[in-house]
Amino acid sequence: MIISESHAGRVVLDDVRKTYAASSGSVDAVAGVSLEVLPGEFVAIVGASGCGKSTVLRMLAGFESVTAGTASVGGRPVTRPGPDRGVVFQDYGLFPWLTVAENVRFGLRQRGVTRGIARQRAEEYIALVGLERFADRFPGQLSGGMQQRVAIARVLANQPSVLLMDEPFGALDALTRTQLQRELHRIVGETGTTVLFVTHSIEEAVYLADRVVVMTGGASHGVPGHISRIVPVDLGEHRDVNASDFNALEREIAALVHAPAGTRER
Repeated sequence: MIISESHAGRVVLDDVRKTYAASSGSVDAVAGVSLEVLPGEFVAIVGASGCGKSTVLRMLAGFESVTAGTASVGGRPVTRPGPDRGVVFQDYGLFPWLTVAENVRFGLRQRGVTRGIARQRAEEYIALVGLERFADRFPGQLSGGMQQRVAIARVLANQPSVLLMDEPFGALDALTRTQLQRELHRIVGETGTTVLFVTHSIEEAVYLADRVVVMTGGASHGVPGHISRIVPVDLGEHRDVNASDFNALEREIAALVHAPAGTRER
């Protein structure tokens, strides 16, 4: 099937449910999850622990199967991991015995990209994340923030249409986290990649996203995880975390996150 450019990077979840087997029967981790993300859009997903944020991301990545409903990327149903979706976790997942350049080239070489093209593309994305001077260093010689930049460069070098990020900055100190948020905003603006970004930080979600998806529920609440509301972020491109409109939206989303688990709004 040929996917048109207009569909590349488009993400659709249609009434998705994920059920796990349990000793007492089965448990719906998430249910009734429907969402459309347009090409080039940045969507953040927030919610309390256990509400199913990461489960949704893993289904889109192809690491978890969908029990019911459909999940598609670029017009194709998601059935397995694929190069059209790049995944960045909190754990950098770098090979400690490979240099920065070798780590970034690794996925390309595994896919059969020629050595010359892999080298050229790795150089391009290492420069994109600002690590040109560190291309020959090993991960153990880099700070945590720099290692996460390498992880992002490695994913982007495969030129995915969708970037799936699960708490990528969660283990970093506050100053490094702020710096990488700014860098990610710049990188996404330059590449036009669609992003789904899971975070526990509402401030981070409001700073980065075009829309914020609020999930509630989860097994600990006795109801499946679900989308309670999708909040547009109409604050312009350059956002000030200390501005009154920014803080007002942050408070609005916080109230939704902490609302009773069964609440559903659109």
